[in-house]
Amino acid sequence: MSRAWVGAILGLLAASSAWAAEVHEVRLWRAPDHTRIVFDLTGPSEHKLIVLDNPRRIVLDMENATLKANLEALKLDNTPVVRIRSGVRDGDDLRVVLDINAVVNPRSFALKANDKAGDRLVLDLYDRETKTSVVKKSVKQSAKRDIIIAIDAGHGGEDPGATGPKRLREKDVVLSIAKELNALFKADKGFRPTMIRSGDYYVSLRGRRDLARKRQADLFVSIHADAFKRKEANGASVYALSTRGATSTAARYLAQRENSADLVGGVSLSDKDDVLAGVLADLSMTSTLDTSLKLGDKVLRKVDNVAKLHKRNVEQAGFAVLKSPDIPSILVETGFISNPGESKKLATSSYRKKMARAIHQGIRDWFLAHPPSNTLIAWQRQQDGRQYTIASGDTLSGIAQRFNVSLSDLRNRNSISGSRIRVGQKLTIPTT
Repeated sequence: MSRAWVGAILGLLAASSAWAAEVHEVRLWRAPDHTRIVFDLTGPSEHKLIVLDNPRRIVLDMENATLKANLEALKLDNTPVVRIRSGVRDGDDLRVVLDINAVVNPRSFALKANDKAGDRLVLDLYDRETKTSVVKKSVKQSAKRDIIIAIDAGHGGEDPGATGPKRLREKDVVLSIAKELNALFKADKGFRPTMIRSGDYYVSLRGRRDLARKRQADLFVSIHADAFKRKEANGASVYALSTRGATSTAARYLAQRENSADLVGGVSLSDKDDVLAGVLADLSMTSTLDTSLKLGDKVLRKVDNVAKLHKRNVEQAGFAVLKSPDIPSILVETGFISNPGESKKLATSSYRKKMARAIHQGIRDWFLAHPPSNTLIAWQRQQDGRQYTIASGDTLSGIAQRFNVSLSDLRNRNSISGSRIRVGQKLTIPTT
């Protein structure tokens, strides 16, 4: 064989090796209903998913790929995966085997490289579903139901959201605020909060809306921390959906950035948002959007007490996460994480609690004044008929004692946080 032929063969072998995709990192996330494993690749690779029994195994074969990541570093606690091992198959292919201890429904899909992330292979192991009854909001079941608040912490898991100075991540900040807000509503009689994301995992934009609808929410509130190209940008904002385009350039930019979250979080083509224009047409014919704007303004006024506002009115843009046709929905940007000063505030527990209290007060005040039908709050408003005008010398505790109601109920019914009252102020006396 001539030297030319030998050189050509060696060149082809080297090229084949160079073209092989490398798995340079593997990450694992645990969500309430599934385990997600993400393989970061240097290039695209065709793959095949195989399910085996006796013993239970999930096999993932990747064509022309090599493993450079450390599988042993993955934390498998609270997952159905007992062990992950790998080997070479057919000379150039990579085989990854997951030993599992429970029956799961596996699903895999590839994500092409984009401007936010490289090529990825995603393996989701869904827990075996159990049938659960969905509580319907009906008069027959209860005329005194709780008002359900769906609290959505933006981003999560694969998607860190925006990143501020000192590597402060949006997904961590907003989850902390969401948990504070959840605790505040848990303490309110007549309200029941539900967390869309309660840990560090990703939920698709469509999935967030679907969870709110499944849980029969009366309001969907999505919490975020803004980012912009210029670090000077600052201020908190409240947004509602727009059916006719964004109300400002900044609103349009933000909606485009938030709507691209699925590119980073990892969503298969079958899970892509399928909301049609008819949904938006339906929105415009209902009071949902009007309620979102009015409720959002209440929240904005309360946020104004704890943070500088970016705009003094509720802005609108085409946020995919807000496109529920029958659930009032708002998105609260708690500040610009890209701004050094605001990022420093967002990193503190005290500021996060202040922001949560402001959002809570705005939402609570709206629903106390406009409770949905068949709720405990609506029933209480129907029962309440007594008004009392505060006179000189009155105290809040004295009024509560006079009407045989608890001081906390009197405060809650009239949205009073302390004990300060003024002569001439009208109080609604709650029923006992």
